[in-house]
Amino acid sequence: MRRMHFSHGSKEEPEINLIPFIDVLLVVLIFLMLSTTYSKFTEMQLRLPVADVDAQRDYPKEVIVAVSADGRYSINRTVLAERSVEAVADALGAASNGNKDNVVIISADATVAHQSVITVMEAARRAGLSQITFATQSAGRAGR
Repeated sequence: MRRMHFSHGSKEEPEINLIPFIDVLLVVLIFLMLSTTYSKFTEMQLRLPVADVDAQRDYPKEVIVAVSADGRYSINRTVLAERSVEAVADALGAASNGNKDNVVIISADATVAHQSVITVMEAARRAGLSQITFATQSAGRAGR
């Protein structure tokens, strides 16, 4: 009869593979970073400065350009006779008094042609006025 010899001399200790554990932790970390919203809370006591009424004169003035549904232009409530880019640019230059910091507010009718608004924007560029904004009304007042 033959005997089987088992070696008892070298025992291998089990290894713990950390790579899958690290992968799972990184996925959880990325999830938490993307889903967390950060809010800034200041704990400093601040005293804000007081504004003078006279200092408002230094702010840029507004040039209001109204575009009617039929494509007529009005600058600061003065109706223009012509509809060309040159005529609108000249009127914008006169209304701004050469002040390039003026803000052009385009108040266009909802049904006006897109080209009419582009004409005002091009005229403002030619007049050297780069600050343009659009006037809108709230959805509650639109039906009135």
